Amino acid sequence: MTDRLPKTAQDLFALLDRLSIKHTTTEHEPVFTVSESESLRDRIPGGHTKNLFVKDKKDRYFVLTVEENAAVDLKTVHKVIDASSRVSFGKPEKMLEYLGVIPGSVTVFGAINDTDNKVTFVLDSELMKHELINGHPLSNDATTTIGRDDLIRFLDATGHTPLVLKVTE
Repeated sequence: MTDRLPKTAQDLFALLDRLSIKHTTTEHEPVFTVSESESLRDRIPGGHTKNLFVKDKKDRYFVLTVEENAAVDLKTVHKVIDASSRVSFGKPEKMLEYLGVIPGSVTVFGAINDTDNKVTFVLDSELMKHELINGHPLSNDATTTIGRDDLIRFLDATGHTPLVLKVTE
């Protein structure tokens, strides 16, 4: 583990601004599950996400970003994402080390903290049909909205070329 402090939401917003990516953030009570966050739908337009932090047996890590109510078959998704084996959930320590977040706050925006490119980011093709995509800005007490194409630009700017694949059932 490195001694670097994880970047904050303010660091994320500064990067989005430098990239000329339009973004809006709505603060709310912390949400830990999709069902807890459903009350936000009327206030925040766009595709709402859930993010799975998983790893294969060779310790390759992935963040699967899918629509909030989509199902991912963890027994078969490894074939789609080209993992070396079936995937399992990554440990909270690795989540904090690589993404700078704790369980309940996994987000595609965690790419800003993965400066060593230890994580592959996978965006579900069904989610990417939305013009606007929502994710936690490194903590689960707010939701940041950006454009679908801007999400790709953000990931590219962090050194991550995302995989856009159908990973949901």
